[in-house]
Amino acid sequence: MKRYARRLNDMKLRNKMVWSYMLFFILPFMIVGLFVVHEFRQTALTRATEQSESTVERVKSRVQEMLGVPMQLSNQLSLDSDLQDVATTRYKDVFQVVDAYWGYKKFKLFLDFNSEITRVKVYADNPTLIDNWEFTPLDAKTSETFWYRSAITQIGRLGWYYFPSDSRSTSSMLSLVRSVYFQETKTIGLLQIDVNTNELSGILKQEEPEIALADERGVVVAANRPGMTGRKLDELDWGNQIAALEPGKYELAAGGIGSKVIIDSLKLDNSYNGLKIVSVFPVESIMKEANRISSIGFQIIVVVFVVALILIYSICTVLTDRLLKFSKQINKVSMGNFNTELTVDGSDEIGQIKRQFNQMVGNIRELMDEVGFSHERTRDMERKQNEIKLKMLASQINPHFLYNALESIRMKAHLKGEKEISRTVKMLGKLMRKNLELTGKEIAIEEEFEIIRCYLEIQKFRHEDRLAYAIHLDPAAAKIKVLPLLIQPLVENSVVHGLEKSVDGGTVVVRAHREGGSLRVAVEDDGIGMTARKREDVIRSLSAQEADRIGLHNIQQRLLMTYGERSGLTIESEEKRGTRISFSIPIEGETEHVSRNDRG
Repeated sequence: MKRYARRLNDMKLRNKMVWSYMLFFILPFMIVGLFVVHEFRQTALTRATEQSESTVERVKSRVQEMLGVPMQLSNQLSLDSDLQDVATTRYKDVFQVVDAYWGYKKFKLFLDFNSEITRVKVYADNPTLIDNWEFTPLDAKTSETFWYRSAITQIGRLGWYYFPSDSRSTSSMLSLVRSVYFQETKTIGLLQIDVNTNELSGILKQEEPEIALADERGVVVAANRPGMTGRKLDELDWGNQIAALEPGKYELAAGGIGSKVIIDSLKLDNSYNGLKIVSVFPVESIMKEANRISSIGFQIIVVVFVVALILIYSICTVLTDRLLKFSKQINKVSMGNFNTELTVDGSDEIGQIKRQFNQMVGNIRELMDEVGFSHERTRDMERKQNEIKLKMLASQINPHFLYNALESIRMKAHLKGEKEISRTVKMLGKLMRKNLELTGKEIAIEEEFEIIRCYLEIQKFRHEDRLAYAIHLDPAAAKIKVLPLLIQPLVENSVVHGLEKSVDGGTVVVRAHREGGSLRVAVEDDGIGMTARKREDVIRSLSAQEADRIGLHNIQQRLLMTYGERSGLTIESEEKRGTRISFSIPIEGETEHVSRNDRG
């Protein structure tokens, strides 16, 4: 033993590394590699089968989660009194129908925020309805369809079907249907929610085996292979025997190829029918992959052994000399001399470390020079982004009242031809001219009040005695500069949300006066008001933009960005008593005030 130990000590480092590499790496690697390749081939089929079962369960879970969205929506809409009013009201003319459709925005809101849904449709036994693909009068053809009759007999329960429809597309091959009881008319309607089957197919396309999702009649509504959607299971290349199989695991010839077939049912809560998940995995592809990997593994073992044996000797020959040279050079750098570069030759790992280390030292020097410039450029970009954001916020003004006013003028002219139409047209022209003259710069508050007066005159023409208004402008505050269109949207909000929904109408009061070094502005109405919960929702929406409160959100952001944190909107409201929205801004020259122009 001592003789062998002495010989080992006398061996050069190169020989020690070669023998160590052979004994402790190459030989164990070959033994383990051969064993792993053999075992892998034996277990490949079992693993593939388990993976296929796991895939079906994963797809089942994700599909169930996605279909929960239309289920939840159907529960909400079945209890929606506004929907029942629109669907059951007997309308006298087309204008009443259009007005009711225009006022009901919940379908659009749901579709905007839920990509899982492509369409919502209500069928009601109301011949005064107009089919707009959202509300449809029930006809004899629809009432005789299998899906309608099934849903009507299953009161309050959900059905899942594919059926032909004028609104059907490749992105909506599955529909949820359920009956809806209209309390006021004691009638039953039907709610149809079309599911976005592109998203369902997207879930399936994330999986490797061929997977299809079919309804109870065997129609494929989603699949991860093209050409399958919309066809029945017995029409696919898999063969007609799959369509008749019950949930379970099968080994059969699908399309003439021996395959592993897994069928599972998906039964959703409160549903009287369900969906079927079918997964087909050819056995031949499993074994083919296992054989291919086994062959590749054996080839890799042989190549690694031969190449390693040749290269290790060559590498070890020069390794020790280069390590010593590398050690001397790197010691200089470790002492803090970043102007010294490593001079170790070669293109292997050591040479690569040398290049990367030299590059790192150079990058450190460059980064030190760029820090000052980078900070200045960042501040400049933030300033420009704030300017762009302010301009975008200031430009989002809702023009809907103009269209409504024009329609009212047209109808008035058609029916009466009175002189007040001329005055209203004049007001409208004046209002449009002033809006076009706005450039984004601050204007005197008396000009803003003139715009408000024109707007309220037009609205008074529309609503006649249902709308009254009063404007109180402190003469001492008339010349104070404010952002354009800062108060008018608040007045519009009072008319649209506070008074239009009130049967008796009401009064809008606009006030502005000086108070110390500030200008105080308030817009109040005696309309329908808000509950405490709705008021809290509106206040929360001031900081997070929502689809139906974009005007208030924009005004809040413009106030905060221009006049500071203390100038935000204050909202006071009481249900059936009215709403008051106010704000206070500092008067430039008397208190600190940084306008948008100063920020630029």
